[in-house]
Amino acid sequence: MKVLVLGGNGFIGSHVVDHLLLAGHQVRVFDRSPEHYREPLANVDYQFGQFNDIHRIDEALRDVGAVFHLISTTVPGTSNLDPVADVECNLVGTLQLLEQMRKQSIRRILYLSSGGTVYGNPEISPVPENHSLDPISSYGVVKVAVEKYLYMYQQLYGFQPLVLRPSNLYGPRQGNTGVQGLIGTLLAKMLAGEMLDIWGDGSIIRDYLHVSDLARLSVCALQSETCGVFNAGSGRGFSVNDIVTQIRSLTENDLIVNYSEGRPYDVKEVVLDITRTMRAFDWRPEESLSEGIKDQFLWLKSL
Repeated sequence: MKVLVLGGNGFIGSHVVDHLLLAGHQVRVFDRSPEHYREPLANVDYQFGQFNDIHRIDEALRDVGAVFHLISTTVPGTSNLDPVADVECNLVGTLQLLEQMRKQSIRRILYLSSGGTVYGNPEISPVPENHSLDPISSYGVVKVAVEKYLYMYQQLYGFQPLVLRPSNLYGPRQGNTGVQGLIGTLLAKMLAGEMLDIWGDGSIIRDYLHVSDLARLSVCALQSETCGVFNAGSGRGFSVNDIVTQIRSLTENDLIVNYSEGRPYDVKEVVLDITRTMRAFDWRPEESLSEGIKDQFLWLKSL
């Protein structure tokens, strides 16, 4: 099957592309720029453009059997700065994509939502997929809206959407500028001998999933005939302070941390219930947090 990966040159997308190729699929990537950390792959069809360019999206969709939608122009920490732009770029752009898919009779789509933001501050832990959706960032609100539109297109036009709600991802090829990705940012700051600012007292708890585990799940899910919404995480929670401790012990390097005032849009704790996902796709996370941190540390040192 020929698969279009929107955002295929990014951190998550590049790993999804690797696993699609391993599974024997033809791959077309649509992104705004080439990969940052490796040369183009010889057996991938690369197309470039902006997500809101309808004509370029229309061309990218030609002759494909399924779509991975991994594009987001914002992260939770930036989305509230300009919610209008968040809606215009991500929600409107996705609706334009769905219309082009409908016109070309492409029905299978895998969308990457956000297990860390769509639930808001959860009432129970681990959080199941049927938990109420009460996001406190524009990023999360837009993710929920896209999920609802996918359901609408399923009911009205026979789309076959599969939504994954991943937890906090980490691993090789992740940007480490501090915008998103705690583990990568901590490691990069440590290697540079710089102080890291942490929002709050370090007690915020997150579920961390290695990007290779998500990519493996994504391809398995796409190849199934399953539709619906599924959490994608490790099922275990670690505080920011836990991560700092692990990095210090695993790398034997010092990590200088400065604690700042917490941010109102940071959810206090999110650990995902992945029981339903494991059963549906015969999948489970394979990379332990300690091994995953070592993996990302060695990759950063190689740059």
